[in-house]
Amino acid sequence: MILKTLSSKILNAMALIIVVMIFALPFFWMATTSLKTLGETIVFPPVWLPEKLNWQNFQQAWQSGPFLHYFINSVLVSVGILILQLLTIIPAAYAFARYRFRGDTFFFGLTMITLMIPSQLIFLPVYLQMSAWGLLDTLWALILPFSSSAFGIFLLRQSFKQVPEELLEAARLDEASEWRIMMRIMVPMAKPVLITFGLFSFITHWNDYFWPLVMTTTDEARTLPIGVTKLLHVEGGVAWHILMAGNMMLVLPILLVFFFAQRHIIRAFVYTGVK
Repeated sequence: MILKTLSSKILNAMALIIVVMIFALPFFWMATTSLKTLGETIVFPPVWLPEKLNWQNFQQAWQSGPFLHYFINSVLVSVGILILQLLTIIPAAYAFARYRFRGDTFFFGLTMITLMIPSQLIFLPVYLQMSAWGLLDTLWALILPFSSSAFGIFLLRQSFKQVPEELLEAARLDEASEWRIMMRIMVPMAKPVLITFGLFSFITHWNDYFWPLVMTTTDEARTLPIGVTKLLHVEGGVAWHILMAGNMMLVLPILLVFFFAQRHIIRAFVYTGVK
């Protein structure tokens, strides 16, 4: 019995190691390539590790275009979208979770249907609307279409529904307003879920390539993913080492955000009750 249990644990560990290697290998290859020379990136058979760490690849990538401007635009767009989404999804989720009104099921179902529609499918009417408002080639054209999130409403609604009604009734007996109940009771209890949603939203819009490509035409409003693609031909050909250095600069903020938020993400997935 003990031998069988030990064998099962070893097999599970080996399976986990293989899965981790499958997911980590592309990132490892990108990280090592960003520190190679051009010759090491095109040699066959390929070399896994650079003979010497070429940190100047990052400097060359950074100086190949207005990357500081791209970086600031990416931060403004990602953070701007997140702020607007939090302002819209929290009241909506609270209403769907705690109030019964005529058509609530219909409107919630309508909200969920939007989850099935990819943004690429509706970009043309949105593009025409942004054009009518004179917002094309501005950061607003990248922010406003994503000012709310059906996924965020659903996620937060499920979290709000776990709060006992007795707690809210006690707050109402103390003459607390609905706004105060939402912000002082519901939101703090849903903090891990909010942080998890914030991370998903930040990663999605930080990496977004399609929307900035169709909504902007100049470097003034373009973001980091668009700038990284310009590194493809920085040395007259495909400079993989410079391109991978640019990709590392693109990924690094996401890794930092994930590193600081991982504790809350784990709590969000195991969140089953209230304190």
